Amino acid sequence: EEQLVASGGGSAQPGGSLRLSCSASSWISRGNCMAWFRQAPGKEREGVAIFNIDKSRANYADSVKDRFTVSLDNNTKKTLYLQMNSLNPDDTAMYYCATRPWDCSWLPDLYKNWAQGTQVTVSS
Repeated sequence: EEQLVASGGGSAQPGGSLRLSCSASSWISRGNCMAWFRQAPGKEREGVAIFNIDKSRANYADSVKDRFTVSLDNNTKKTLYLQMNSLNPDDTAMYYCATRPWDCSWLPDLYKNWAQGTQVTVSS
């Protein structure tokens, strides 16, 4: 399975933006799902966005809908982006990307292939 590397985290002020990248070592083939999760200190890991490769369709958690956008690099099919706008302190967390074959899921336990996390901190 492909190796995943997450990057792009950092610090932002409330209302600011960041773009995360999840780069795979090989082409992300059809029939896979890619997802972004996050985990804040003392909280469970939660799904942020899931992306169906076949349908090129994303679904978002209510907490980030209309602020975050997922996109796949269609040239290389190796990088998934998470554009985060209108950030607020509640978005502070370690962000992870993951892949799994077939159907997308919001359950992190169903994903076996994970990137290391990238930290996002939103504060004034």
